[in-house]
Amino acid sequence: MKHEFFQIWVFLAQSPLLWLTLTVLAYLGALWLYRRSGLNPLVNPVLISVALIVTVLLLTRTPYPQYFDGAKFVHFLIGPATVALAIPLYNQWERLKRMGPAIGIALLAGSTTAIVSAVGIAWLLGATPETLRSLAPKSATMPIAMGVAERIGGLPSLAAVAVAVTGIAGAIMARALFNVLGVKDLSVRGFAVGITSHAIGTARALQVHEQAGAFAALAMALNGIATALLVPLLLALL
Repeated sequence: MKHEFFQIWVFLAQSPLLWLTLTVLAYLGALWLYRRSGLNPLVNPVLISVALIVTVLLLTRTPYPQYFDGAKFVHFLIGPATVALAIPLYNQWERLKRMGPAIGIALLAGSTTAIVSAVGIAWLLGATPETLRSLAPKSATMPIAMGVAERIGGLPSLAAVAVAVTGIAGAIMARALFNVLGVKDLSVRGFAVGITSHAIGTARALQVHEQAGAFAALAMALNGIATALLVPLLLALL
């Protein structure tokens, strides 16, 4: 019986549809739990779905490249989803024009803080130079962070992990932190989350309010550019 089950699994594992289905079902299940919890940030659907998929891959000893080959259609959809973020951003265009200087200052402060804090804490803990270079772009969206890390001598794989952890942590802690600090403006909340927590934080901001999501999308895009420019400069100074 066990041998037959193994043979069936080997057959199914060769089908790309299996891993695409697993990814979708894992996220839908995590999203159901998230809604049942009353949108509790601790029940983050991204974190739960990632944990479920990793567990399945470990139990079945499936290499990540094999999984990615099957689920890469989801990866392809990141592009159209990112472009679609321009719609809520366009609806906030008049306010964006009025807030131009403030946005520029917030972007510079937020991006610089994200880079310096990551490198500084890791340095105090005795991290290697290669690790420091990998962590520096952790608040940019993943493709940019991996590219920057590779160009400055870091590890793209470590940068990807740092980006994922940063995004999930920001999505979980942001609301409570804003409440403690008394920050109520949705545009300010969204912009701060977009700078620090990139796409995962932006997705969370969109769930809260369209205005917060629009400013988070703007911050995510601008911070990707700022990170690519600031990381080499700041590392040279540090």
